[in-house]
Amino acid sequence: MTAADYQPPRLLRNPHLQSVLGSSGLRQRRGLRALHAAGAQTREYILDGGQGARLQGWHSRVPGSPPRAMALLLHGWEGSAESGYMRLTAARLLAQGFEVFRLNFRDHGDTHHLNEDLFHSNRLDELVHAAADMVARLRVRDLVVAGYSLGGNHALRLGLRAQLAGLPLRRIAAVCPLVDPSTTMVHMERHAPQFYDWYFRRKWRSSLLRKRELFPERHTYDDATLALDMRGLIGWLAQRHAGFADVEDYFDSYSIAGGRLAALQVPAHILMALDDPVIPFDDFRQWQLPAGARLEVARWGGHCAFVENLAGDGFAERWVAAHLAAALPGG
Repeated sequence: MTAADYQPPRLLRNPHLQSVLGSSGLRQRRGLRALHAAGAQTREYILDGGQGARLQGWHSRVPGSPPRAMALLLHGWEGSAESGYMRLTAARLLAQGFEVFRLNFRDHGDTHHLNEDLFHSNRLDELVHAAADMVARLRVRDLVVAGYSLGGNHALRLGLRAQLAGLPLRRIAAVCPLVDPSTTMVHMERHAPQFYDWYFRRKWRSSLLRKRELFPERHTYDDATLALDMRGLIGWLAQRHAGFADVEDYFDSYSIAGGRLAALQVPAHILMALDDPVIPFDDFRQWQLPAGARLEVARWGGHCAFVENLAGDGFAERWVAAHLAAALPGG
């Protein structure tokens, strides 16, 4: 299966319609039904992220059959383990014989109470630590990982750290990964429709309000701070809560642009849409990938959507499952 196999009907070739449908309640409900139909048993885990950090995840497996491997799924910024694409991907992987662990990043989903400090995108250490904790507790022998958007960025960076962390990581699948946060910010400011800025700001501000309610003595930021534009709010986060001199230093800390993945030894497959309205495609044209990484580009798909029909079926979930299954014996 390759990106060229994605041929949506003409009605679904608009990138904005794709992006909206991809994150819609329709897909979330469809994903929940697919998980139930898979007959999986699901259990909550609170993982050790190191230095007191706690991350929530949901482990699913179909009883009665030994799993082929564990698939770790990572969502996008302000998504969650319960996002439609996460549930639908999990169902596809369960059908392929995997057990699945859907991880929530700090302050995503209903997890704001687990940690006092705020989420930011350079908290890779706690992701690596949590993945190692999951591997140890569930006795994972073979691990694959898939991520969407910011989760795709994290999946590829996790791959850089896998060997040192002792993770038995066999393959990575990334859908529309965030490559260069700085150019993406400029693209959002100058070229993307204002809807996307409104969507992400609304969700992030709701998250920050929730955090302030839970930890009022720790988080004393006022409503004027929350009213900043996206660049201003990210700059405030970078300096006050992430320890960076300015927003560009912060963006640089989790960029995977240029040749930053040169040391990646884990085979990786990357799916991108040429019409992605959030992440500029020029970032992919200038990317320098190692020999073991393969970029596939679909003509359509929007941002992490790749919806195939009005029922909400998604090509990306099938693509992820196919490429991760191919990494294992018998694949």
